[in-house]
Amino acid sequence: MRRPTAFLLLLLSPLAFLSPALAEEKFTANWPQWRGPEADGNAPAATPPTEWSETKNVKWKVKIPGSGTSTPIIWGDKIFITTAIPTPKKISLVPGEGGKPENSNPSSSPAPVLVSTAEPAPPAAPPAAEAPPAAQPSPPREGRRGGGRGPGGGDGGGTLESPYQFQILCLDRATGRTLWQQTPTEEQPHEGHHQDHGFASHSPITDGTHVYAYFGSRGLHCYDLEGKKIWSKTFGKMRTRNAFGEGSSPLLTGDFIIVNWDHEGEDFIAALDKKTGEERWRKTRDEPTTWATPLAVDFKGKTQVVVSATNRIRSYDLTTGDQIWECGGMTTNVIPSPVTADGIVYAISGFRGNAVRAIRLGKTGDLTGTDAIAWSYDTKAPYVPSPLLSEGRLWFHSQNTGIISCLDAKTGNVLIDAQRLENFAGVYASPVAAAGKIYLTGRNGEGIVLRNSGKLEILATNKLEEKFDASPALAGKDLLLRGHQFLYCLSGS
Repeated sequence: MRRPTAFLLLLLSPLAFLSPALAEEKFTANWPQWRGPEADGNAPAATPPTEWSETKNVKWKVKIPGSGTSTPIIWGDKIFITTAIPTPKKISLVPGEGGKPENSNPSSSPAPVLVSTAEPAPPAAPPAAEAPPAAQPSPPREGRRGGGRGPGGGDGGGTLESPYQFQILCLDRATGRTLWQQTPTEEQPHEGHHQDHGFASHSPITDGTHVYAYFGSRGLHCYDLEGKKIWSKTFGKMRTRNAFGEGSSPLLTGDFIIVNWDHEGEDFIAALDKKTGEERWRKTRDEPTTWATPLAVDFKGKTQVVVSATNRIRSYDLTTGDQIWECGGMTTNVIPSPVTADGIVYAISGFRGNAVRAIRLGKTGDLTGTDAIAWSYDTKAPYVPSPLLSEGRLWFHSQNTGIISCLDAKTGNVLIDAQRLENFAGVYASPVAAAGKIYLTGRNGEGIVLRNSGKLEILATNKLEEKFDASPALAGKDLLLRGHQFLYCLSGS
């Protein structure tokens, strides 16, 4: 019930020759998508370190070219990460236009610089500018202009903007060295973005055979694990609210890749064939810009796709795209992704209001205000970070701060009531869990480890000389933290 994406995906992949138990074990041993194997922040098979610093438990540290806040993903001995690298070219934009400039061929770009392999890494110089929120980006407050410039973004058209190389990199998990890097497209952005994130905020996904790099308006691109391009698909150009930028990651479940396209134009949700990129179905939606990632939920043998958004939380039949149910109750600018367990979907948002809804599955139609709502909680909800659902408890930050709450997932009873964590100077990264511990990452480089219980018990407070907006990834003994400049692999003995 809790891992429909993993179960269906594995049965329909080349790993299907394994028994279901072994296939499930293979999937949960990795971090194949945004929010991990269960899409709820848990790494069931991971045992990462509790303590770290620039000189302690650093397996390696590499500088990633360009910028991005997409979460890295892990499969076996490989790590995949996306980035956007500005080129030296300058092209004057024409209002209302954008995309790929004429005669622009992808050029080679510098590979990540290895800072350390076996030995602890030296301190990293803090970046001069701040980057994007935790793979599901958005502005800390409405009305701020895009950090990038271009038609519809920031100051609009007529200014100069560099084309970007949109890249996916494959790193060796043992050393951090680059195994391959590909540039599926080089394009000139048609609009800007908020200053706290950039053009590579969508997390990649993998089924263990192919890896999918998604860049929103710059398309969805499929590669095999050795870097060979299989197919590409484009969807048009998003016009995001106030040119805040894009960031919803795709969903991979079974034979389908789901792309949600909510923006300030015509909205839709579409299902693609993961092998060919061909569209299986498309349904019209009516929403302002949404940054939440869709969730796959298996209920009574049928998979639903749940999307949380400002006007409505909606559920679609995976096979046909037909809507199953809908529910109101979220705030504006929905960024946190929903989570699920035991027949309940939890949706949450926290901009210009606070909303947590626990929605029982099994009914159809409009569920707003019905007994399908198991419980509601309307205070101290997160703006950017997604919630963590672990061991029957729902964890979440208040707004983008170090204030943490924990609720009983079945009843909604408050276990930890908005407790402030010292030294956290802002939070975009979503909490994760492994080995009975909760891992929290602050924008100022602070890392706090809590005991996974109904009480606030701090096990360790750590510090790195970087700034972190991307969410952590966990697998085996490794904890991956993507900073503004560097990717850290922290590992215990």
